[in-house]
This record gives sequence, structure tokens and C-alpha cells, in this order.
Amino acid sequence: MSRRRGRKLMGEINVVPYIDVMLVLLIIFMVTAPMLSQGIKVDLPRAAAEPIAPDDLEPLLLSVDSEGTMYLNLGDPRQALDEKSLLEVAGAALRREPERPVLVKADRAVPYGRVVEGMVLLQQAGAKKVGFVTEPLSAGHGTGSR
Repeated sequence: MSRRRGRKLMGEINVVPYIDVMLVLLIIFMVTAPMLSQGIKVDLPRAAAEPIAPDDLEPLLLSVDSEGTMYLNLGDPRQALDEKSLLEVAGAALRREPERPVLVKADRAVPYGRVVEGMVLLQQAGAKKVGFVTEPLSAGHGTGSR
């Protein structure tokens, strides 16, 4: 009879490789998530505004390009909408989720009146508050008057 002497078998799992994989995936998702929410390319105005706190609900985003054409980030975000369609789509979304944040992303070349028309349509659709998307000021710009 021979007795086995030596090491005992370990019943543990080494989780270090799983943690490494998880961190790599987290970085990948953090980098790609902002790219997924891109819609219409607009040249945003710069402002020294405080960022709003992130919410659980995806915001309803009205984009107005330099031509004054309006787009919503629902359905096909590259599909231009007229006023009636915008009112219907935004109204349906806000009836389902009345607390959904509503933001306007307008090109700096768009006439102010066209942006106001979009805001009025959003309010008619049921938006209680409407925020603006801007780019932060670069480090060389101050907040003083020009």
C-alpha cells in the first residue's frame, strides 16, 4: 500500500483574471457609450454652465442643425421631423415617462427664433422643464463680458 503524500487539491477559483477582464470591459463601455448617443452633428455654443446631474432615464434630445431642421433621439435619430411629427413623437414619449429630462442641442448658427419654436413644441408635448446642451469653455476663456 502506498500512501499519497504531497499537496492537497485546492477547491478555490482564482478571480484575478476575471477582475482584469471586467475592468477592460468597463473602460471599453465608458469610451463607447458617449459615441452611441450621438445624433446630428451640430456646432454647439460654448458656455460656463454647471453640468446637470445624470438621471436614470435617457433624456429626450431635440437637435436643431445649422439649417434649422429638427431631429429627436427617438426612433431614427437621423430622420428629420416637421412640427406635427415632432409634437406627436415627443408627446407620446412624455406621456409614457413624464419625468423624462428634455434637452435642446442647437447649432450656434441657428436663428434664436427657430430654437424657441422647438422649445414651444416640446412644452406643448408636455415637457415641464427644458435644458440646453452646450460645450464647456476651454481653459483660455473667461466668463467675463465680451
